[in-house]
Amino acid sequence: MDIQVIGVRNLPLIQRGDDLPALICEQIAFEDGDILTVASSVYSKAKGFTRELAAIVPGADAVRIAAKTKEDPRFVQAVLDSSTDILLEYPFILSEVPSGHIGVRAGVDHSNVEDGLIIILPPDPMDAAADLRDAIRRITGKDVRVIVTDTCGRAFRRGQTGTAIGWAGMTAIDDYRGDTDLFGHVLEITEEAVVDEIAAFANFVMGESHQGVPAVVFRNCRAWNGHDSVYFTPKEDIIRTALKENKKD
Repeated sequence: MDIQVIGVRNLPLIQRGDDLPALICEQIAFEDGDILTVASSVYSKAKGFTRELAAIVPGADAVRIAAKTKEDPRFVQAVLDSSTDILLEYPFILSEVPSGHIGVRAGVDHSNVEDGLIIILPPDPMDAAADLRDAIRRITGKDVRVIVTDTCGRAFRRGQTGTAIGWAGMTAIDDYRGDTDLFGHVLEITEEAVVDEIAAFANFVMGESHQGVPAVVFRNCRAWNGHDSVYFTPKEDIIRTALKENKKD
């Protein structure tokens, strides 16, 4: 399997109301089976999922947390507004968003956006991926798989990587359970998070500063079978449980 990785270049700075799928299709000729990865930030900008910092009035919790994290209380309020659960307040806010994704500061960001604005994650990243996929099919007639990515830190390791927060046209997990390895041993627990692996490499191509490559195409990736249960349930998530117990103390 020889995979081709293509950064989508020469896109303009995305503004609210821009037809992002059409702009991407102008820069690349899609083939059936391609996987398009798109940074959530440009999708959010095109759809208007941004907020003006000056218009945000911080509440008591935002002021209290901001005093500990040394952040703008208005920014902290935006994080709280985007969160359904706060797992950690300090030294950084770790929170869950409505889609089930858990990340630092609820994915709220003020990078790669005009001064005075902040970007929030798409409220429904799965719907965002499906929206992009349907638009590309409508424009090109091609059956393209789509991953919406965000940059996240990792437990126990330094450095950020790309993570899939929404996907369409594929399952998140390649489930090997019941398959056999090279020696005939039956695999019992192996579930490969393929969408995250692709998102991580896409992030490497996109860059984290001024590179201006918000979309990456992967060509000749095989298909796989699995499921979409990428998030642990609260009962399964021992890290969440430990953080909750620590907050009580």
